[in-house]
Amino acid sequence: MNIRILIPAGLIAAAFATNALATDGYFSSGYGVKSQGIGGVGIALPQDSLAAATNPAGMALIGDRADIGLTWFRPEREATLSNTGNFPPVPGVPPKGFSDGTFQGNGRDNFFIPEAGLNKFITPEIALGVSIYGNGGMNTSYNKGGIPLLNGGNGQGSGIDYIQLFVAPTVAWKITPSQSIGASVILGYQRFKATGIGNFSGISIAQQNVTGVGSDDAYGIGLHLGWIGQVSDTVTLGATVQSKTYFQSFDKYKGLFADNGNMDAPATIGVGIAIKATPELTIAADAERIFFSDVNSIGNSISQWNGQPFLGGVGNLGTSGGPGFGWQDVNVYKLGASYSVNAAWTVRAGYNHTDQPIKGSEALFNVLAPAVVQDHLTLGGTYVLPNKSELSFNYVHAFSNTVTGQNAVPAQFGGGNVSLKMHQDSVGVAYGWNL
Repeated sequence: MNIRILIPAGLIAAAFATNALATDGYFSSGYGVKSQGIGGVGIALPQDSLAAATNPAGMALIGDRADIGLTWFRPEREATLSNTGNFPPVPGVPPKGFSDGTFQGNGRDNFFIPEAGLNKFITPEIALGVSIYGNGGMNTSYNKGGIPLLNGGNGQGSGIDYIQLFVAPTVAWKITPSQSIGASVILGYQRFKATGIGNFSGISIAQQNVTGVGSDDAYGIGLHLGWIGQVSDTVTLGATVQSKTYFQSFDKYKGLFADNGNMDAPATIGVGIAIKATPELTIAADAERIFFSDVNSIGNSISQWNGQPFLGGVGNLGTSGGPGFGWQDVNVYKLGASYSVNAAWTVRAGYNHTDQPIKGSEALFNVLAPAVVQDHLTLGGTYVLPNKSELSFNYVHAFSNTVTGQNAVPAQFGGGNVSLKMHQDSVGVAYGWNL
């Protein structure tokens, strides 16, 4: 694929900073500092040139402008294993408890996530723009010996590093004074690395392509469509649909991910509403669905493993039916309010809730991706500078949540229980100006 020529090397370098674990599954709770401050809403309430990440039609409503921002993100992730068995059999190792303990996956605590956007009208009705954003990703780093259940107690740290960057060139058309549509071509880049999970090699069809083979990257493409309509003086509605983003396979990890290393980005759909309650107060809400289960490497259950190591048969790692993270499809609900205090200040607040993608029975693989947070509280604001440019900021807190799987470790791995825990904090700052 030649998508790589459309994603400048500097943007790829910037994307390396986004290898955190996001909040709605591995999707961001919102795109753009303004959106994140209002609970992540944006389907019917575009606010800046990151709007295409949420709804491409929004680019027809924001005028000629540019935005650039940076978010500091700090996730705290933890896994607890108990009553674990003796796998692989090692003389002298007790039959139970050899991998018990609470393990901190915070080998790296702080991440910096960049964003940028540009929008320009080429006619009074048609705008061309581009939004550049990180979709989130996954990062865990269990240092100081890692997790013996995963690496055999060889002293090597266990973890993964997974990032995604999207560049969305967009065309938006105001087809009537109150109706807009938009379309984005999604150009994607992703990178993955796994270390210290050697015990999984024994159930893989490609045992040399599971762990410790360095970073691998892949490019992908998808399509995002949207509509926004003002149905009354005070009510605006929006709708959006985004296809699966089809990525090249991770060849270095064809023995880990299902379908010989495939890791597409899931499709999404969503609807939104924005209500102008008063001239100063806008209340907005979005509802979205993320189809994690439609990507085998994300949605396949560990129960699909056939239980036979070294056979390379159907159900082993790397096959189309091989184990994945076992994530379920989720609904995401976002609610926020924006209040214009005066000509210079706007303040925002919001709440974001997502269904739990991880069942307790799937907790073993998700030691590597403990995306268990569900509830987020957000605050934000914008200050208009004397030159009419804008300085925006936000704070997002994802409340601590725990998912526990009794007997989540299969009997073939010795059995045992797994508990996953996470909470998150982030602070974002952005600068925007009219062109």
